[in-house]
Amino acid sequence: MIRLTFTLGAALLGSVLAGGAGPAPVATQAATFSNPVLDENFPDPAILKVGGTYHAYSTNSANANVPHVTSRNLVQWERIGDAMPVLPGWARGGRTWAPEVAQIGQGFVLYFTAQDDDSGRQCIGAAAATSPAGPFFDSSDKPLVCQLGEGGSIDASPFQDKDGQRYLLWKNDGNCCNQATNIYIQPLSSDGLRLMGKASVLIQNFQLWEGNVIEAPTLHYAGGVYYLLYSAGPYDSDLYAVGYATAPSVTGPYKKAPENPILVSKGDVAGPGHQTVITDGAGRTWLAYHAWTAGLTSDAAGGYRSLRLDPVTFAGGKVKVAGPTLTPQRAPTP
Repeated sequence: MIRLTFTLGAALLGSVLAGGAGPAPVATQAATFSNPVLDENFPDPAILKVGGTYHAYSTNSANANVPHVTSRNLVQWERIGDAMPVLPGWARGGRTWAPEVAQIGQGFVLYFTAQDDDSGRQCIGAAAATSPAGPFFDSSDKPLVCQLGEGGSIDASPFQDKDGQRYLLWKNDGNCCNQATNIYIQPLSSDGLRLMGKASVLIQNFQLWEGNVIEAPTLHYAGGVYYLLYSAGPYDSDLYAVGYATAPSVTGPYKKAPENPILVSKGDVAGPGHQTVITDGAGRTWLAYHAWTAGLTSDAAGGYRSLRLDPVTFAGGKVKVAGPTLTPQRAPTP
């Protein structure tokens, strides 16, 4: 939430400038906010900053294939509409998941998951637009990534390395059909619309807390270390959580952190996950993620996954998240 405060000096100045007709106070952003920052269904969030505006996208809901909201401060959000109102010919409607957008030159590329009409599996597509608001269009006749032999492919996440090379991360949807789940990475073409070279496996689910799925990869580089954040466990439960692995190079080898998971259910916050990293105007890093309300961890139970925001730090090969929180905390710098 944002509170508006007024200073006496600003009010007096407004009165003087208005010829004594009355105070004209100047509103300033308060220093604190409380989670959730968007208290409505906004699952699998991704955030892109363009100029002074933050653009957030989520899994399909509210009659939109790709719900799109914007903010100037990461705390107050305005619903804009559907960033991809028309799906490509290869995709069925109703299962458009986990969109993420990358700015490439003067254009934008949306990576999304949708149900492949031919196979019925979830697969990944790429759509282009001239604005972060869209409309994004994918004119291809087949998905960009579709590992049918591994259950399908979901949760695409773009990453640009320090040398400018672009990559796409994703996971195979093996948990749909009793297979292992892997996080993959593969180089992208300079326009972000084609895969190049070969895919590499970064990590696989094998730890007890992960259960039968790892997903939602987020790659962040800081201080010479590649930090691979991911979510794991059943998404519709309080067991869903966030962990990470580190590596000295973009393709690994990655080593999972011994303290995993680092973001877990707490109090009224259940199943935090599908994280994304965003930087505010002061260079402070934040972890945006969704979470249920305790006791309401499914759509059938009347629950919804709201958008939440907590500080995150990357230093010395360690990730620390100050959350999940419900109490007031220092607000991001716009």
